[in-house]
Amino acid sequence: MKSMPVAPIADLRVAQLIDANLDRAREGLRVVEDWCRFGLDREDLVVTLKDWRQRLGRHHHDSYKQARSTATDQGIGLTHPAQQERHEPWHVVAANCARVQEALRVLEEFARQPDPQLAASAAAIRYGLYDLEVTVLQANAGKKRRQQLQACHLCLITTSQSDLHRNDLLKTVSAALVAGIDMVQYRNKEASDLQRLTQAKELASLCRKHGALFIVNDRIDLALAVDADGVHLGQDDLPTDVARGLIGSERLLGRSTQFLAQLQKAEAEGCDYLGVGPVNTTATKPERQPIGLAYVKEASKATQLPWFAIGGINISNLEAVRQAGAKRIAVIGAIMNSQDPAATSLQLLEALR
Repeated sequence: MKSMPVAPIADLRVAQLIDANLDRAREGLRVVEDWCRFGLDREDLVVTLKDWRQRLGRHHHDSYKQARSTATDQGIGLTHPAQQERHEPWHVVAANCARVQEALRVLEEFARQPDPQLAASAAAIRYGLYDLEVTVLQANAGKKRRQQLQACHLCLITTSQSDLHRNDLLKTVSAALVAGIDMVQYRNKEASDLQRLTQAKELASLCRKHGALFIVNDRIDLALAVDADGVHLGQDDLPTDVARGLIGSERLLGRSTQFLAQLQKAEAEGCDYLGVGPVNTTATKPERQPIGLAYVKEASKATQLPWFAIGGINISNLEAVRQAGAKRIAVIGAIMNSQDPAATSLQLLEALR
């Protein structure tokens, strides 16, 4: 429905200003809309953005367009060096959100008297865009994390506080990160909450420095406290829907599985990645019966999700795990107990790639 027509504005400059900012806002919304459509596959956001564009279009009266004069517009063709610094799609999205918000603010101010309907629509859309921008940026972060996850080959899971002093923990993880491991999962069942928080903060910082994913085992509260990339849960931990409601769609959610039905359930529930094991007997969970290579073979045929074979895997038995279909592995002792964690990490990575 077209908005009520407005009388031509006596001040041509104001009409030109309104026309320019309606163009600016609608164009910027289209940039964000297309990224939500093609980059994020978020139909819900596309519908909202399209509605906002249409609402502004209904306010873009012929009297505004007729005031347009590109020949005398001193801003035509102006650029800024910051435009060349938008190296990632989310940089473009953020810049265009800001562009739209600024244009809408201008419309609110200058249309308040001559076109109050336009001013009111501009204000409503501006406030809505503030919230939508957060959602889009979170979705961008989630997309980037999932892209990183797809490229992961080796996940290092840390040992408990009693097994390793703080300095040794940081030194070992740092050496593995320098060697090129893709992902670190912080697991500590014995330390106090304060110790866990301190260690998780330090490890998260290390991972960010090296561009690796940082996952917290079991503890969603800790993952959120240190802004981890995700959380890994066992079969006895929170249900997937509850966990997802807490961590949001932008963070990764992993689940340990011991047989095919658990894998299929985790995938159906929307987990981002899976643990498959234990392949062999492990010192971490000596009471758990190893599942051997049969389940690894099943997993390789049963899911398209990223999954990590886990449990007693080291350089001596890795080839058999690979032959069973594993492209990714998670290890604890192989690196954490190594005399040379960097060299061991490199060996494992080379064998996987």
